Amino acid sequence: MNKTLSASLAAVSAALVLTACGGSSSDDSSGGNDSARGPNILFVIMDDVGIDQMKVFGYGGAVGPNLPNIDAVAHAGLRFRNTWSMPECSPGRAAMFVGRYPLRTGINQAIGPNDLATSQLSPYDITAPKLLKRAGYESGMFGKFHLAGPENNQAEHSTPGVLGWDYFYGWVGGLPGSIDRTAGGYDTAATQMCGFIPGERSGGAERGACYQPDGSCSVVARTSLTQDAPGMQCLDSGGILVPDAVCGTPPARLNFNVENAYYVSPLVVIENGQTEVVKLSDPRSRGYRTTIETDAAIKWINSRSSDKPWMATVSYSAAHTPWQQPPKRLVPGHTGPLDSLSCTDDGQGSAVGTRVIQDRMTEALDTEFGRLLVETGLARYNENGSLNYDPAATNTVIVIVGDNGSLANAVKLPFDPTRAKGTAYQTGVWDPLIIAGPQVVQPGREVDHMVNMVDLFQFFGELAGLDAHKEVPHTIDSAGILPYLKDPGQGSLRTVNFTQGGLNEQANGGRNGPCVMSTACTVIPTSKSVCEDNLGVYWGPGYTSASVIPTNPPGKGYATCADVNEARYKASPPQDLLALVPESSVAVRNDRYKLVVNTSVDYDPATDGQKKVVTEELFEVNQAKPVPLLDTVDRNLLPTADPQLTAVYQDLRTKMDNILASSPACPGDGNMDGVVNAADLNNWRKIAQEWGLSSVYDFLTPTLRDGKTDYKDEAVIQANLNKTCERTYGVY
Repeated sequence: MNKTLSASLAAVSAALVLTACGGSSSDDSSGGNDSARGPNILFVIMDDVGIDQMKVFGYGGAVGPNLPNIDAVAHAGLRFRNTWSMPECSPGRAAMFVGRYPLRTGINQAIGPNDLATSQLSPYDITAPKLLKRAGYESGMFGKFHLAGPENNQAEHSTPGVLGWDYFYGWVGGLPGSIDRTAGGYDTAATQMCGFIPGERSGGAERGACYQPDGSCSVVARTSLTQDAPGMQCLDSGGILVPDAVCGTPPARLNFNVENAYYVSPLVVIENGQTEVVKLSDPRSRGYRTTIETDAAIKWINSRSSDKPWMATVSYSAAHTPWQQPPKRLVPGHTGPLDSLSCTDDGQGSAVGTRVIQDRMTEALDTEFGRLLVETGLARYNENGSLNYDPAATNTVIVIVGDNGSLANAVKLPFDPTRAKGTAYQTGVWDPLIIAGPQVVQPGREVDHMVNMVDLFQFFGELAGLDAHKEVPHTIDSAGILPYLKDPGQGSLRTVNFTQGGLNEQANGGRNGPCVMSTACTVIPTSKSVCEDNLGVYWGPGYTSASVIPTNPPGKGYATCADVNEARYKASPPQDLLALVPESSVAVRNDRYKLVVNTSVDYDPATDGQKKVVTEELFEVNQAKPVPLLDTVDRNLLPTADPQLTAVYQDLRTKMDNILASSPACPGDGNMDGVVNAADLNNWRKIAQEWGLSSVYDFLTPTLRDGKTDYKDEAVIQANLNKTCERTYGVY
């Protein structure tokens, strides 16, 4: 995207919030409390870290990751022990930043390269940074974005700026790329499963020549097992190792333009309305992601002046797949080598090496989080290296969350790995929420009341002195959080909790290809590479497992999981049908009971056709530690003849149906102002002329979106001109 268009889109975004941008903000984080302005906000998001990973919440057990810095903040603040997000990352993050359920944003699953703009955050939505601008805040984001673009979006890589962030330093597409098994082109056979040359014990080398993109070179070696293997040392520095070699002329096959999971990533920098897409060979794009994300946040926070408050979102990529060893410098509590761990399944289905790597990645995140606090003046280290955090000494509120539940292969017992990320069961949506700051009365408390990640949007407004429900002209689903900080006796502000996952919109009814993981089939992974990064076998277009069940023609693949099951049933010899991860998974709960409704389309051998499968399950759940009541398959209370349980089911089902019906369609209203009028025609015309592809003005015509903004969409606006949309209200 050219810089002129980027600046133009940023200007449009600024006009949408009807207020001038706040300038710099505070270095008050070192102390003091200015009652005339809102506090600074440090918002930390962990990726795929469900509550099952968190010892500070009473779970994780002996095998869970050790997170002493996060624990220190948790003990100095509040631990919300009953918080739901959405089943996947993009809808969960969207909920945090706009306070709206997926049924309103259209973001039902992780945004992939084929998902249309109608399944991305709208440029007309009021995001947290746009809201906070009204109170003079400046906002920066560092790390994973994954809320809109770069594909199928006119703003492309500039979407963070269009959505209100003043500064962005990170990864717009969100997910780390696949592991580069050639280790930078050195291994033409592509056998390096972790993306670097391991140590000698694992078939690699203990020394070698480390070449950088600029042609410079140094010799690296490992002299003790407390060090990383030379291949990892070189990769962490941004280089490529030639094992057992001295510096000279680098081999021609070395390639500095290939992504490599957490160590070579497509960085985007947005500053002063200008967007820069950094080359993979640029040193800024090379190095361990968690460190890059932390460094960028520290630099931005420390550059704020004292006249304006700030919100810094440190959106860590860890511990999302592909799982890849962090540098040993970030996991000082473990002395053994990490290069001997496997980044792929061990062949027995247990993936022991990857589970350990995932823990180490989370621990590395904790190490860098501690450094973030210390180097911005929000905390200091004690003599023994532990974190000394005093929330009363700062004017900064710290919020720490997970974006969704843990991935199945990482789930810690007694949580259920078969009902994890991607589902609306507890293991898929129950997440940590920690809030600390000078506003917290009686720090160290736990709050067991229901909270939803949509509530964070209102909370950010509360901190800034804004009522989000009054500031936003369309429906939001947020309840309050601030009262829990100020009043230890505060009762529940929610009567129900809600979560939802499903399919995103793709052109002409498309969907992600099926991915087989063990004995289940899912369409959650956004591409073949993401499926394989999650230890799955891809059965979509480009399917290569011809030795299992060939397609005609070869490589054609299968469109849906139902098609996969049909192929398996008709194979010779027949194969077992796979369980299906639901295409739609919705849940609602009250203080004691939870209703889950799953919907899939499967192959029916009896009719040799496809059938819609809807299941309803009712569970009693709680937050008991270390063994909570979970929604496991053996605890389903339906069907029931108990009149009390029947009443509970009927009440929850009614509430679920009411929520799902609370966002009536308003065809023609693309800018979310609640009316179809000349503004929509003008917006459509500009987008159609300058872009013409996927946008929020691509309407259903008649039942599918075609990924284009053209005359058919103008006809929808004209047919509904001067209609006022029904205003609905959030249910909580």
